[in-house]
This record gives sequence, structure tokens and C-alpha cells, in this order.
Amino acid sequence: MALASEVKAGLATAAGALVVGLLALNQALVGVFYDDGLYAGLATALSSGLGYVHPNLPGMPGAVHYPPLYPALLTPLFAVLSVNGAAIAAKVLNALLNAGAAGLIAWHATRTEILGPLGPRIPRWLPAVPVAAAAVAMPVLATQTVLFAEPLFAVLLAVAIVATDRQMSPWIAGAAGALALLTRSIGIAVVAGVVCFLLLRRAPVRTFVAVLVPPLVAALAWGLWVATHGRQIDPALALGYGTYFAHLSQAGLSAIAVNVPDMSRPLEALTFGWIGVRWAYEILATLALGIGLYGLALLARRSAIGFALIGYFVILAIWPHPPDRFLWAVLPWLVLAWAAGMLELARRWPRLRVPLSVFACLVAGGYLQYEIRGFRGRWWDAQARAISANFTELLPVVATLPDTAVVATDDEALVWLYTRRQSVPLYLESYRGRDLIRPTPAEHRAYLERMGATHVLLASSTSPSAIELRSLIGAYPTLLSGLYRWSDGRWLFVVNRGH
Repeated sequence: MALASEVKAGLATAAGALVVGLLALNQALVGVFYDDGLYAGLATALSSGLGYVHPNLPGMPGAVHYPPLYPALLTPLFAVLSVNGAAIAAKVLNALLNAGAAGLIAWHATRTEILGPLGPRIPRWLPAVPVAAAAVAMPVLATQTVLFAEPLFAVLLAVAIVATDRQMSPWIAGAAGALALLTRSIGIAVVAGVVCFLLLRRAPVRTFVAVLVPPLVAALAWGLWVATHGRQIDPALALGYGTYFAHLSQAGLSAIAVNVPDMSRPLEALTFGWIGVRWAYEILATLALGIGLYGLALLARRSAIGFALIGYFVILAIWPHPPDRFLWAVLPWLVLAWAAGMLELARRWPRLRVPLSVFACLVAGGYLQYEIRGFRGRWWDAQARAISANFTELLPVVATLPDTAVVATDDEALVWLYTRRQSVPLYLESYRGRDLIRPTPAEHRAYLERMGATHVLLASSTSPSAIELRSLIGAYPTLLSGLYRWSDGRWLFVVNRGH
């Protein structure tokens, strides 16, 4: 029996994404991007029977910053393999998840004609092309080739949307939404998107019950855990280890003025970064943004992903961090929204077909040259390779410290994973409205004393940590003594008690 065209499109998209994802595998150390080290630490703690705790921190406080599903998925790998072996296996798993999400999205977009009526001259497999292109974008590969939760979130998002759009059992959509919420807290946007789309469809009450019960149970369980263990996190670590409410309580709504105009920047860089003339860049970027917003409005009537993306953007608008990484998890859907806007404009106003075609060629050409340059330079792991090389040189010395040592350092989870020396952040930050503020030397010293830090590792003389450390040494010149010095101003210090 011949496979349907939408099945072929989905399989081809998944296969292409998987091949590229496997080719992009690397042997970078776990923890080079900070979050991946914390995920690995949580998985290691679970596999060791310690519970859902941060094993690198003194006292091993309960983890309340990251929902538990992705660390739980990694737990069997870290239970039976070495750190390096588990890292490779986890990266292969991420490649499989990313490919699965891309294939499912391509199949769904082709089967449901999410882009609208394509017409007899347009092949049915057309939606698979932008999805496949998005699945192998450099930033997507960068998040896939470290231990980030984005690929798992992408699969769960796709399942929730497909189940809702195809009017499958609402329990499937509800369960996928609950699991997405337990993967990343922004999964609340998935649940909200599904509910809003069902309201538009005037679904019966029993459908809403089935969709909402699993996420509510998941949110209640996770909320109880957070409420019980949140106070175990030192206030100085609120942004990196505390609950997400710490970010919002410190920054308030101050991020909106920065994030809203910055929201489209990461996408523009993929397609228009080659344009050196500022005014031309601004015009093309504005046109692309307008088409994308129009397409998003269209998707809101055709699929649950429209409302889910709207909720996603609302959360990103108030979140006091750059939107880049959050956008890569939903990039295939964003590209589909843009394509939907382009096709609808061409269908409604035939006179625009030629300029729209030219514009589409500019976008595709810009993206293609970006990808070619990226593959030539291995952009997806360039930063990871550099950080790995640095810590590969530092870790053997740290490993010689006493088992009771507590090291204040950057990438503290990485240091713990490879040396098993308890490690805490050296760099501290907090928000005061829109401003990111550093601690005073007195606050920094008090924090190190609370953590029981015995050593300080300066991994880079040009990092923000170096700035804070210079202030600390300036205020307390006898607090630290040099123990080991590498080239380029990297140091391992011992903390002098009582000074």
C-alpha cells in the first residue's frame, strides 16, 4: 500500500532532521551552557537516590527552578553510563526528539492544510519544506546538541496541537499539555492555547474537563513541591536556582519595553543578517514581521498553535531575559505562520504575487547563506567547544582539592559533574526593575561565607565574574590567596578564614 503524501512529507522531514542532528553531535563537556549542567546534576541526583535536589550545592537543597520531567528522562542514562557517555546518549535522544517533532509538525501541516488552500499548482508537500528548514537551523542545532529541554518540549507541544486540531481524545491533548508544563513552565501557554481554540470551536464542557484536569493536577503537584522547598534556596541564588517568581518580583513588568521590540530580532538575524544597509534591513524586517503577525492571526482560526503562540509571546514579553532561546523551541511553527501569511496575501491579492515571490526569495536566500556559513564554521557548537577547552585545562587541578572543598566558580554544575567537588556560583546578579545589579563586596563576602566556600576559581579574566572578584579583592585584600595560576589571568584561590 502506497504511503500518503502527508506521511511521506513527515517521514522525509524527520529523516532529514535526524541525519543533520546526528552529524552535529559533539563531545563538549556537560554544563558549558549552564542549564545543561544543572539538568545533568538533577538527573545524577535522581539516579543516586538523593531525590530531586541540586547535588552541587552545600546542603543539597530541593530543586524548584526547573520542572522535573526532562531530568527524569535523563536519569536512566546517568544511572548506567559515565558522564561523557550519558552526555552523548542524551544528545542522540535530543536529536531523535527534534526529528520526531519536525516530522509530526510536517505531517500535520500537510494533512490539515494549515497554510490554507494551496491550489492545484502547489504541491501538497510544500508545508514540509519550511518545517524541515527550521528543524536544522543553526540555533536549533545549538540547543539540541547540549542537554536542553527544548526538543522534549517541542514534541509535547506538537502532540497537544495535533490532538486538538484533529479532534482526538481531549485527554491526549490534556496529558501532552501537562507534560509540557512539567518540562518547561512556559508550557502553560500550550494549555491556554488549546483551551482558547476549543472555546472558538464551542467544544462541549466535557472536552474542557478532559483537557484541563491533567495540567491542573501537574501544576498543583509541582506547585506544592515548589512551595515546600523554595525557602531552601539562598536568596543570593534566587535567579539561577530559585522559583520563577523571583525574576518577576525583582524585575516587575519592566522587561516589556525592551522585549516587545526585541522579539523579532533573533528571527531577523537568520534571514537578513547579510544586509549591511540599515534602512533596507529595517524595511525588510518590518515587512517580514507584518506578514508573520498576519499569518499568526490566520493560524489562530485554523489551529490551536495560533493561540498557543500568542500566549507564548505574552509570557516572553514580561520575562526579563532575551527571547532567543525560547523562540528556537517553536521555530517550525513560527515559519509556518509566516508562510501562511505569504500564501494568503498572494491568494487574496493576485497583483502582489510577483513582489511576494521576490520577497520570499530574499528571505530564503538570506537563510540559506546563513546556514552555509554556519555549517562551514560549525556554529552550533563553536561556543561549547571553546568553553570545554577552557575547563578541560582547569578541571584536573580542581580535582586535586580535598573532598570537603567548596568551590565558587562559573559553570559550577560542570565543575561538580567532573570533579565531584561541591561548587557554587561565583557570579551573582539580581534585578532592580530593568537594571541588572551586582552585589556589593560585603554582600558577596557574606554569601561566600554562608556557602562555606573554601576556594574560588576564576575561569576567565574577562568574564563578569572577574569584575565582581576584583571588587571583592579590592575591598578585602587578604581574603584570598593564590593557589594556582594558569595563563590568561585564570586563577584558583584559597579562601582565608577570619580575614
